[in-house]
Amino acid sequence: MCGIIALLLASEDDHVNQMLFDGLTVLQHRGQDAAGIVTAESPNHPHHPNRLHLRKDNGLVKDVFQTHHMVELRGNVGLGHVRYPTAGGSSCAEAQPLYTNYPHGICVAHNGNLTNTDELEGLVRDTYSRHINTESDSELLLNIFAESMAVQAKAARSAGRAKTAAGGGVNGGQQDHQDRQEDQQDQEQDQQDDIVQQVFRSITTVLQTCRGGYAGIYLINGIGLVGFRDPHGIRPIVLGSRRSAGAGNKMDYVLASESVAIDTLGFELVRDVMPGEAIFLDMRSGECHTHQCLSPPPAATSTTTTNNTNTNNTNTTTTTPSLSLSPCIFEYVYFARPDSIMDGVSVYETRLKMGEKLAQKIERLHPSHDIDVVIPIPDTSRTSALQAAYILGRPFREGFIKNRYIARTFIMPGQASRKKSVRLKLNTIKSEFAGRNVLLVDDSIVRGTTAREIVQMARDAGAKKVYFTSAAPPIRYPNIYGIDIPTRQELVAYERNEEQIAKHIGCEWVVYQDLVDLEDSVRSLARVDRPLDKFDCSCFSGEYVTGETIG
Repeated sequence: MCGIIALLLASEDDHVNQMLFDGLTVLQHRGQDAAGIVTAESPNHPHHPNRLHLRKDNGLVKDVFQTHHMVELRGNVGLGHVRYPTAGGSSCAEAQPLYTNYPHGICVAHNGNLTNTDELEGLVRDTYSRHINTESDSELLLNIFAESMAVQAKAARSAGRAKTAAGGGVNGGQQDHQDRQEDQQDQEQDQQDDIVQQVFRSITTVLQTCRGGYAGIYLINGIGLVGFRDPHGIRPIVLGSRRSAGAGNKMDYVLASESVAIDTLGFELVRDVMPGEAIFLDMRSGECHTHQCLSPPPAATSTTTTNNTNTNNTNTTTTTPSLSLSPCIFEYVYFARPDSIMDGVSVYETRLKMGEKLAQKIERLHPSHDIDVVIPIPDTSRTSALQAAYILGRPFREGFIKNRYIARTFIMPGQASRKKSVRLKLNTIKSEFAGRNVLLVDDSIVRGTTAREIVQMARDAGAKKVYFTSAAPPIRYPNIYGIDIPTRQELVAYERNEEQIAKHIGCEWVVYQDLVDLEDSVRSLARVDRPLDKFDCSCFSGEYVTGETIG
């Protein structure tokens, strides 16, 4: 899981560097491994037209960007990324944005995972004759889009030359100066319109070729920004806007992984990008263009097309997937900030619902429970724990204090560092545990390492009994769309029931949320005009919306 953000400011005298920095800081929870920003200067810049400025490195946003880096990131257009590595490695070379110089100069920032990387590597290497230098699937996304743009640009130039030759054959040199000017203006307008269509056709190629759960943004130097979302809408991306302060009635635009970044920067949330949709922000005109790149075929779930937009003019078969909004439900459980709105639903309100339904299940399973106090595991579970305590009629207490300068253990690389960090991250307030039966509420239980350490910390602080609950169902399957749950054998719920899990983590009993209740916690809050009928719940159910089968 990563965080992405892009900005287009209408005034060419404005700079996006500070806003990108602030936006990435707000999205830091989505990735703490690396950060990067690329900015582009206007085509009309007197000294450095279309100059790109890139800074990226391993580390947190505040550490990667120092003052001397920020002053170099000039331009009114830019793209930013914070990385949480799931595909590829953790080297600085794989930090994003990634860049290719042809055509135009294109950069990409990407959130999610591609699931057909072996096939795509062969396509890029053998058909496109393009070199892949990293293990990052983002580099595949970059090259597939760039190749399509290059082929279309070449075709457009050939068509333009043919049109010019045909015009010269009719009139020869008899056109007057005014006619030639009008022709030139028409050609420039045609070229501008052509590039918009080239962008959308290239996004269509990406969506037809790349399987998985992903959202991304391309910066096309001198042309603009284009954000897109996978055909199932698994990974989130939203659009925001505001009236420009320095460019008359023109608009400033922002694309981001979460609405919280849009709020923080003073923009208004416009809407979510739809599955299979592309939103193009034209830096030449300041206009916002939208296009549904994968219109569903009539009376069918998919269609196969032949695409010969590659450099060797060979045919490659691509499948147009059916469109269905199936957002990753784990965004609501854990990853997203509670003050974000995703697909029209408040993350905070879904977590209240999760706590309510969790408490109702506890009352069904343990009607004579002896819980004295409800304590959340900071930070994500706090909202659910608060509502669970209210429904159970038990006091809510903060029993753990978090050191905010330690990385989130779930996204820390390596099991050893994850286990060691738990006691560095959390400390107990012993008076809240001493002599009490405590109900601990967490958002989820993944490997069980953190849960086992926390249960032991509660006992060390004097708890008589420790009960453990999860606002999410048992995680029994890997997530292949960008969450670090790579193998079933690592998961504490793998081939264990609730009683065995409770014994493994050292508590009296454990209660998990039911999947139907988790889905209803989100679905019941959806807008009437935009219902959420389906989710990606693959790590709970083993059913993958893109059709993969994993044993």
